[in-house]
Amino acid sequence: MIIKPNSPSEGLTVAFIEVNGAPIELMQYRRLEMAEESKALVFHGGQSNYYVNDVEGMAAFYRDNFGFEETYRTPKEGEPEHVEIRLGEYLIGLSSVEAGGTTHHLPLNPGKPRGEIVLWTNDVDRAHAMLMEKRVLCIHEPHNFDVNEQLRLRVAWYYDPEGNIFQTVCQR
Repeated sequence: MIIKPNSPSEGLTVAFIEVNGAPIELMQYRRLEMAEESKALVFHGGQSNYYVNDVEGMAAFYRDNFGFEETYRTPKEGEPEHVEIRLGEYLIGLSSVEAGGTTHHLPLNPGKPRGEIVLWTNDVDRAHAMLMEKRVLCIHEPHNFDVNEQLRLRVAWYYDPEGNIFQTVCQR
């Protein structure tokens, strides 16, 4: 446990744990009007967080290339420490490495990527062409990947501007 459960505001409890060297933020929201109705622990929803050096630049990359919309920013003015972007139901948090260390005292090592963002599309090859026009670095060009007879995919992998891996994928 990196940071023990604490309540920064009424109805919200947060904690940080470390799993395989990566910090994981746990958040539990409590409906205030139902606080005493149920004591069962329930997890719902979620998001992926990347700790990055350039929060604004990374938000722009995912917004401009894939249509993510900004849903949250702190602070509201000036250089952001954290931005949340959404594409449909998929939520990504982009937090500055500096803020993660100074504000939350997380042992961040912004070295090699430990995860990836997966973006489902209707056409991996057209997405590849668009990304190549924008000079995004490709790791593995589009290719077929058959998981089984029912799940036949077309996939490709790339690096975002800070070296995090993202994948485009579609069923074929």
